[in-house]
Amino acid sequence: MPTQSSAARPPAAVIPEPPLGRWYDVDGRRLMLYRSGAGGPAVVFVPGSGLVGLDYLNVHDRVAELTTSVLYDRAGTGWSEPVQLPRTAAEVTDELRDLLHVADVPAPYVLVGHSLGGGYARHYAQRFPDEVAGLLLLDPTHEEMLNRAPEQVVELLAQMKSQELPEATPEQLQAARGPIVELLATWPDSVRDALVDRHLATYRASWEEDKNLYGEVADELRNAPAVPDIPMIVVSAVGHDETQARIWPAELLAEINERKLTSHAELAASVPRGEHRVLDDAGHAWMHEERRDAVLQAIGDLLHLTGKPVRE
Repeated sequence: MPTQSSAARPPAAVIPEPPLGRWYDVDGRRLMLYRSGAGGPAVVFVPGSGLVGLDYLNVHDRVAELTTSVLYDRAGTGWSEPVQLPRTAAEVTDELRDLLHVADVPAPYVLVGHSLGGGYARHYAQRFPDEVAGLLLLDPTHEEMLNRAPEQVVELLAQMKSQELPEATPEQLQAARGPIVELLATWPDSVRDALVDRHLATYRASWEEDKNLYGEVADELRNAPAVPDIPMIVVSAVGHDETQARIWPAELLAEINERKLTSHAELAASVPRGEHRVLDDAGHAWMHEERRDAVLQAIGDLLHLTGKPVRE
């Protein structure tokens, strides 16, 4: 099933081999996928904007003790080949479905979607309900977030997205290296340096992916069929997040979080077996590391609800 016409592809780029996993050919494009563990249902991580599959490696390794666990990079991110960004949720979910088929990862899946990846994971369940056994949505995007946002947020986001992201200077990239190395301090040495380099090489992907988030992608989520009757856990992160704290004043960020909690609670209530959990000690971007225990608990709970025996 094609995911993107060849005419829309940017020129081929030289991408180093991933430190873990391998490339699979999907519609003539190489996509990175890494798997560990055995059995099913497979847990598939769908990264947030600005993150890549190997950013979830520590959680993945623990999940692989229970079942098959899968990390991957969307086209245009990480170690997967370039694609014109942004893309529709339909294109992203078609691509993921094709990749899992090519990589011989059988359905059904427990999809773990973070932020923008939470919207994509939910859209996968909306479009392919028979292929999803459960959903874990980590601080997911929601189609009504912009409509419910304070006016100051709406104005600033519109201003930001009307501009082009300037190219980073070598000095700026070097300055960014230290904080990323610190974030990834617990990753294996064999992975960390390559992962840091890849983040610095693909820093524009997050900016480009988000361009259609509140328009086209929101409409796709809004107009798609309902999520099927499957176990779904929505986890909201309302603790300190360094990036968000630099953008929004504290009072405004508190209001953003309150409105986010409302949307997430509604999302959890939209399915009979939905549950909303709140983490007040984790930020949005790295909640899977700051509260790895809570994420692993939620995955284990979903596997249990699918009928898979899970070791305590």
